[in-house]
Amino acid sequence: QVQLVESGGGLVQAGGSLRLSCAASGRTFSRYAMGWFRQAPGQERELVAAINWYEGSTHYANSVKGRFTISRDNAKNTVYLQMNSLRPEDTAVYNCAPLKSIATLEPLGYWGQGTQVTVSS
Repeated sequence: QVQLVESGGGLVQAGGSLRLSCAASGRTFSRYAMGWFRQAPGQERELVAAINWYEGSTHYANSVKGRFTISRDNAKNTVYLQMNSLRPEDTAVYNCAPLKSIATLEPLGYWGQGTQVTVSS
């Protein structure tokens, strides 16, 4: 059974930082591109960042460029999202997910419980 466990969320003041982690088990995702998505109440889920599996090429949404950094440790089957200079509009539930490819950025369909990030002004 596939499991994705996100952690690291919490309440932080605007301008602060958080580091999210996503541990995958039950299947080796080291050959998949991985993405971080977020969904705020009443809004659609959006892709925040993605990383390819081998050379580490990355993709970021315009809204987080220069503030967020995605990375991965294939040996640990773990993906990270370092979030700096957080803004109230970053408040959302964050999920990681394997992608069909770094080109399409389309999720495979595996999801974890997510981790809540709340940024106060």
